[in-house]
Amino acid sequence: MAKIKRFTPRVALILAIGLAGCSSKPDTPSASKPASPPPTLITTTSARSMALDVTEDTLGTLEALIDPKIGAEVAGRVTHVLAHSGERVRKGQRLAELDASDFEIQGGADAAEIARLEALVAQAERFAARQQDLVAKGFIARNGAEDSLAQRDALRAQLGNARARSQATRNNLGRTRVVAPADGVIETQIVSVGDYVKVGDPLFRLVSNRILRAHLPFPESAAGRIRAGQPVRLSLPHTPGRVIRGRVEDVKPTINDSSRALDVLVRVDNEDALLSGGTVNASVITGSKPAAVVVPEQSVVLRPAGKVVYVIADGKASQRVVEAGVKRDGLVEIVKGLSAGETLAEDGAGFLTDAAAVTVKGAAPRTPAPARP
Repeated sequence: MAKIKRFTPRVALILAIGLAGCSSKPDTPSASKPASPPPTLITTTSARSMALDVTEDTLGTLEALIDPKIGAEVAGRVTHVLAHSGERVRKGQRLAELDASDFEIQGGADAAEIARLEALVAQAERFAARQQDLVAKGFIARNGAEDSLAQRDALRAQLGNARARSQATRNNLGRTRVVAPADGVIETQIVSVGDYVKVGDPLFRLVSNRILRAHLPFPESAAGRIRAGQPVRLSLPHTPGRVIRGRVEDVKPTINDSSRALDVLVRVDNEDALLSGGTVNASVITGSKPAAVVVPEQSVVLRPAGKVVYVIADGKASQRVVEAGVKRDGLVEIVKGLSAGETLAEDGAGFLTDAAAVTVKGAAPRTPAPARP
């Protein structure tokens, strides 16, 4: 006869609890449908209509219109150098001196020659006057008087030639003092004391930033839209927000061989301490739109559908595909897809999706709808 196992009361209780746990169906929140994500906190703005300039934008370079190489106008040995690289000089300021002893000697010789000829001319004039008096009295023939007049005129011509040579010597003496032709900065000091220079040898390189010219490269496609006289806005990369205004001075009629770009020239009267050789952001104004729809840049985000904005209505964000135009001062022109006055997301737009719930920062909280049974 088989033995029948008897369960103790304690074992029976454990088995009963285990069976009850396996057969029961939990009714907890985790088994229900997942809750929807919380609304995204955003700020809103309105699309507005404003006048907008149509521009051609580029990055150009500045060059000085006054940057002469100061050369020797006479030959001689350098005796003094009074200006050095980096120094700011004024127009007419002495920069260097050459040996002037030869010109001083020549000047003395010219003065002596002038004095000799002046004495001869004075004597010839007196002699010619006496001859004319004798002709008038009939003592001599007119031919003798004409010879005296010719000698007087020849001496006068020699005197004029001597005075011209003396003036040339004085000019050369003055050229031994090298002076600055304009206000500017000595970029390079080429000559040193003791150097012998010939006529035309470079002594200094001077740069004046008083008048600058901006070279603005544009693609060939812009040739039909840019003309001389159009207004230009210039700004410097290291001073954002500072705008310098000018006009297109000239458009070169040829395309640059190396860059294949159209070269546009803009003259700038430098009152802002711009530096030659620096870069400049330029916008040539080619037209205007009196009523362009614009939105902040952060409102336009990139999605698989393209550039979109999120229009806000009834606590929901509605995705709207738009066509963007030009950018200006933190604003983007919306060419197509949006009307002025519509409300759209600004800060936080990059975190939105179509039909996402939103909470507008600073707006009164919306009363939640009653839960469905």
